[in-house]
Amino acid sequence: MTATVPGPRTAAALAARRRGTEAALGRVRDAITRIRRERAQLSVAAVARRANVSRTFLYDHPDARAAITTAMSETGERRAQLLADQDEAREATWRERALNAEDALKAAHAEILAQRTSIGELLGQVRDLQAEWTQEAIQRITTENTTLKQRVRQLTSDNRSFDERLKAARSNLRFQDRRVADLEAQIAAPAG
Repeated sequence: MTATVPGPRTAAALAARRRGTEAALGRVRDAITRIRRERAQLSVAAVARRANVSRTFLYDHPDARAAITTAMSETGERRAQLLADQDEAREATWRERALNAEDALKAAHAEILAQRTSIGELLGQVRDLQAEWTQEAIQRITTENTTLKQRVRQLTSDNRSFDERLKAARSNLRFQDRRVADLEAQIAAPAG
C-alpha cells in the first residue's frame, strides 16, 4: 500500500477545516468563560448557542467535550460549596440564638429567685413589725409588696417567653442539622 500525498486543493481544504475547528474551539472556551463570569446556567445547549456551534460538534470533539465537562463539574463544586457555606452561616446564627435564649432564661430564673427572696423578707418584716409601724409605713410596704409581685409576674411571663423561644431555636437548630446532613449526603453522592 502506498501513501498518497494530498493534492494542493485537498491540503488547503484540510487546513481550512483545521482552522475552522480551532476557531470553533476558541469560541467554545470563550463562551464557557462568559457563562461563568455571568454566573449563568452552564449547559451544552447554552455553550452551543453562545459559541455558535452545533451540539453535535460539542459532543463529537473531545477537546470541546472535556472543556464543558470540566467547567460543569467546577461549577457544581462551587455551587455545593456556596450552599454549604450558607447553611453553615444559618446554623451558626440559630446556635447563637439558642445560646442567647439560654443565657436570658438563666438570668430570668436568677432574678425571679432574687425577687421571691426579697418578697419573703419583706413579708416577714411586715408581720414582725406590723404593730410598731405607722399606717403610712404599712401602706408603703404594701405598695412595694404589690410592685414586687407584679414584677415577679412579669418575670415569670418573660421566663415563659424565653423558654418558648429557646424551644423554637432548638427546633430550628435540629431542622438545620437535618438540612446540613441532607446537603452533605447530596454532595457525597456521585453525580448521576
